[in-house]
Amino acid sequence: MKKAKKSRLSGIPAWALSILTLVALIIVMSIFHDPFGHGDSTFEIIGYIVWDVLITTACFIICKTHPKSVWYTPVICNAVGIASVIVPIIYPEYWPPLSEWIFWISSIVLSVSGAIVGAIIGRRKLDKQNN
Repeated sequence: MKKAKKSRLSGIPAWALSILTLVALIIVMSIFHDPFGHGDSTFEIIGYIVWDVLITTACFIICKTHPKSVWYTPVICNAVGIASVIVPIIYPEYWPPLSEWIFWISSIVLSVSGAIVGAIIGRRKLDKQNN
């Protein structure tokens, strides 16, 4: 029987991949940040879309490679988003506009769904290799 080829990512722990994803996303968002805009410029909207696509894809790939990491990968990758949702609840003077709320909540929902789908596919792949 032919032995399955292991992914390069399988040698890196899921928590490390999640932290690398978080750092990469912070860099991407700082590139797309418009210091003179109010969060609704076309350039920032493109940045939000890139953020959502990258975080969903990263959570999917990490959880596909490490299916048991589905519980913490979206939390680590979304640390900025979770903080952006919690801070206005604690400090109401920092209440963001509705468009920002929609972005952060959609980012969290998409990354959790990507992680769940990735974990399901990863478990099936592991079950096939073990049988």
